[in-house]
Amino acid sequence: MAALDRRVIYHFDWVVFAIALSLAGLGLLSVVSATWGGERHGLDPLIVRQLVWIGAGTVLMIVVGLFDYKSVGGYAYPFYVVAVLLLVVVAVMGHSTGGSKRWINLGVLNLEPSEVAKLAVVLAMVRYLREEPPSGGWPLRQMIIPGLLLGVPVVLVLKQPDLGTALILILITGTLIFVGGLNWHMMVALMLAAVLAAPVAWHYLKPYQRERLVSFINPQSDPLGSGYHIIQSEIAIGSGGEWGKGFLKGTQARLNFLPEQTTDFIFAVYAEEFGFVGSLVLLGLYAALIARGIWIARHARDRFGSLIAIGFTGIIFWQVAINTGMATGMLPVVGITLPLVSYGGSSLIAMMIGMGMLISVNTRRYLY
Repeated sequence: MAALDRRVIYHFDWVVFAIALSLAGLGLLSVVSATWGGERHGLDPLIVRQLVWIGAGTVLMIVVGLFDYKSVGGYAYPFYVVAVLLLVVVAVMGHSTGGSKRWINLGVLNLEPSEVAKLAVVLAMVRYLREEPPSGGWPLRQMIIPGLLLGVPVVLVLKQPDLGTALILILITGTLIFVGGLNWHMMVALMLAAVLAAPVAWHYLKPYQRERLVSFINPQSDPLGSGYHIIQSEIAIGSGGEWGKGFLKGTQARLNFLPEQTTDFIFAVYAEEFGFVGSLVLLGLYAALIARGIWIARHARDRFGSLIAIGFTGIIFWQVAINTGMATGMLPVVGITLPLVSYGGSSLIAMMIGMGMLISVNTRRYLY
């Protein structure tokens, strides 16, 4: 057992570990910038909490990385049930902020069950898709169970309302089903069905969600309303120029022009202070993490490990793509955080657990 433990530690994936901590470190700098007051030079409580969450997330990432990912399969469905129950608790007695009921107040932490749901949906989907597909790919009837596994949390998340997380759940499920071996004819049929269902989904969106989805086309049509977020974010990013204004010297966040500056629009805070070059560094770290995740998936010893790597790498990819798209005005504002960078305990810890799963898959390939 001691020899096995030494081998696990020896083959620990320090690449994923280092990239994840680097992103968390850049995120901490951005949270400091977003909360720094002109006359108050002390640490904001948000910074202290973010430091604590980074520490807790790092410990969990190491623990999960040393854990055998193959043992996760037996707990995937129970964990999924727990996540759904937490979403139900939010709907019944959740804590409301800004018109959304997304959190359970635990005293030391406002738990956001939708972040737990991301982990749970990935693990449940991987558990279902772990068997090799038949020749020609999975038929549509085999997708009934994944549809149900996705549909329950998506409906509960949309009721909060949290369009961004619901979109991530749909995208990551689609990614896993596609990679898992769905018959390509069925994939085309599902895409057509999604297009046809769009008008129905539009009917159930909140008025402000509809306005945000439309305003990114022409944010100037409502500069003080639905277009405000995009306009201020574009101003912040553009004013950063090539090298940025410098750490703690950004004005959009400091003067509170930029909304949701510690969460959804933290990329704009970072880009204003570190400029185009700094943004390339940040996006380069994400690209390296995604490339590493794909490499781990390709070299995993079994299908289960490969799908786990695809699942958690997919979360990073889709959230980065949508968040930066929102901040630059290329995509509608749907409320998605920048993984490992945005402020938030539930999001940060969930993503670090996901990175721990990547580490586990890569570490264990040397042992099997």
